[in-house]
Amino acid sequence: MVHTPTRSQDFLETLSTRSQEIFRRLVERYIETGEPVGSRAISKMLDAQLSPASVRNVMADLEDLGLIAAPHTSAGRAPTQQGLRFFVDAMLEVGAMDEAERDRIARNFAGSTGNVEDLLNEASVMLSGLSHGAGMVIAAKADMVLKHIEFVRLDAERAMAILVGQDGQVENRIIALPPGLTASALTQASNFLAHYISGRTLKEAQDAIRKRSEQQRAELDEIAQRLVDQGLASMIDRETSAPTLIVRGRANLIDDTMASEDLARVRELFDEIENKKGLLELLADAETAQGVRIFIGSENKLFSLSGSSVVLSPYKDASDKVVGVLGVIGPTRLNYARIVPVVDYTAHVLTRLIGKKGGV
Repeated sequence: MVHTPTRSQDFLETLSTRSQEIFRRLVERYIETGEPVGSRAISKMLDAQLSPASVRNVMADLEDLGLIAAPHTSAGRAPTQQGLRFFVDAMLEVGAMDEAERDRIARNFAGSTGNVEDLLNEASVMLSGLSHGAGMVIAAKADMVLKHIEFVRLDAERAMAILVGQDGQVENRIIALPPGLTASALTQASNFLAHYISGRTLKEAQDAIRKRSEQQRAELDEIAQRLVDQGLASMIDRETSAPTLIVRGRANLIDDTMASEDLARVRELFDEIENKKGLLELLADAETAQGVRIFIGSENKLFSLSGSSVVLSPYKDASDKVVGVLGVIGPTRLNYARIVPVVDYTAHVLTRLIGKKGGV
């Protein structure tokens, strides 16, 4: 997560037990209602008798620390982004999912046709329904295992690479040609690559070619060699740049009472998600993640503008490789204690189902 754990530790050491309790009650009520919380309401919640005036004094200290603030002209207080981060790091109590919810997730997955695309779609729909937020699944694009490759010259500077997969899928990529490349050198490069590509992904073919001896390198014209190296590199770059994205439940993030600027920010968030900006960063982050991660507000640049929170967990394939990330997008007052185990369990179930299929 994008935060500094020591900062939360500092707050724990600074706040008295009473201050921590008042802060916890305030955040829990805010998450429950979405409304700023006043000192009188907190006073009634506390086990120990404490007057509203005494609570107000503690709240003033919490405000000075930047943990709570008064939204607009409200008399109550709401947690700041820093306050929510402290709450999540130091006070969040994540309970186990009840059996009914586990069964619901299992039944929903059981109702899918079983192919991976349906499983991912079902996960997104389910996360939206369980969280009342938007369910999101990002899947790293599976590299195509190739059967054949052929270059077709378009002009002096460009060629089209026609990639044929073993499953019959065909993709076209436009690549730049090295200056001075002759028609025979283009054919030579095409034939050379066809030998190494059959039965491999582009990346595997690149690795195999790099392991060739100098004598094998000499068999290929220098300019053709440049086309092979540069062409493979550019095709691999493009292959890994477009993950699959599934988002369900967008309407859950749009409230009829929203101010126009808030509505515009949510719409811009979905525009950025659809344009797949920042998705590769989320995937890369997931590869190093140990379980669920929580980003609040501006902690992740993709969600910072909309002021949303996102709870994410990676899922893996049969070889224990992270192949995607799933999660929930919602307001910063998400019910984290409930959403975290839902996201975590869904990721585990999806990992298990993908593992049974032997990959993605």
